[in-house]
Amino acid sequence: MNILVTGGAGYIGSHAVAALKEKGYGVVVVDNLVKGHADAVKGTKLYVGDIGNGELMDKIFSENKIDGVMHFSAFSLVGESMEKPYEYYNNNVCQSMNLFYSMVKHDVKNIVFSSTAATFGEPDEIPISETTPQNPINTYGETKLAMEKMLKWFGVAYGINSICLRYFNVAGAHPSGDIGEDHRPETHLIPIVLQVAAGKREKLSVFGGDYPTKDGTCVRDYIHVSDLAQAHILAMEYMIKNNCSDSFNLGSGGGYSNLEILNAAREVTGKPIPASINERRPGDPPVLIASSEKAERVLGWKREYGIKEIIATAWKWHSTHPQGYRD
Repeated sequence: MNILVTGGAGYIGSHAVAALKEKGYGVVVVDNLVKGHADAVKGTKLYVGDIGNGELMDKIFSENKIDGVMHFSAFSLVGESMEKPYEYYNNNVCQSMNLFYSMVKHDVKNIVFSSTAATFGEPDEIPISETTPQNPINTYGETKLAMEKMLKWFGVAYGINSICLRYFNVAGAHPSGDIGEDHRPETHLIPIVLQVAAGKREKLSVFGGDYPTKDGTCVRDYIHVSDLAQAHILAMEYMIKNNCSDSFNLGSGGGYSNLEILNAAREVTGKPIPASINERRPGDPPVLIASSEKAERVLGWKREYGIKEIIATAWKWHSTHPQGYRD
C-alpha cells in the first residue's frame, strides 16, 4: 500500500513517514520546504512544491499508485494566524481544497487529516470529547475546522473517506535521534525548556502561576510524536478496512502542568533550568485536556511514551543536533 504524506518533511509528517516505512508501507512525500526539511525524509521519494498546484498533484498521482493520503501540510501558529488570516486561509483552506479535488480526479478515496483540538476553542467540558461543540477562538482553529467540514461534504458528493485526528501539544523525537523538532522560531514549550537546558536561553518564562490547577500553572496535553504517527497509521488502516469516515481526539488523559514539564526536564537533563513565573497571557485557559477513549476503543491506539520519555527523546535529538537539520 502506498501513502502520500503532505507536509511530510515537517516535524509530525517526517515521523509519520518514518513510522510508515518501518511498517513496510510505500511512501511518497510532497512538501514545499517552507517550514519542512528535506533531510528529515532522506531516502524517501520527495516532490517539492505546493499541494494546491494542480499540475504537480496530477504528476504525483499519475506517477504513483496512491492508496491513501496523510495530510499534515498547514500553517499552525496561533498567534501568527491572528496577524495573518489571509495567509492562513489561503495556505490551509484553499490549498487543501485543491488537494482534495486532485484526489477526486484521480480516484483516491482515503485521507487522514491532521486536525487540531484548537477547533474546540475554550470548551465548557474537560476532558474534551468528540461530541464537545467546536467553537474556535482563533484563525488557525477556524481554518482547520473549515477543512474538516470541507472533507465532510467532499465525502457526501465524491465518496471521499476521511478521518480527522484532533490533538494539542506534540513533543519528543524519534527514539533513534535521527529526526526531531526544528522550528524557526521555536514556540513550543518543551523545546524551549530544552534550549534553556542547553544554554541557548537564559531562563524559562512561565506565564501565570495563579491558575486554579494543582500547582497554579496551566495544564496541557502532551503526546509523543511517534505515538501520534502510530495513531495516523491505525486510522488509515481502520478507514480503508471499514470504508468509513470518522473523527477522533488524541490526548494524554490527564495532562501535565508547566511546572511538571519544567521539573521533568530538570530530572531528565540534569540541568538546573532557571525559570520565572510571569503574568498570565490573555486567552490561556487553565486546563486543556482531550479524551482519547474513543481512539483507544475503536482504533486500538495506546500511548507508549510518558512525559519523561517524551522529554528524553527530545533531549537526545537537541543534544546531537544543536543546530537542528543544519547539523
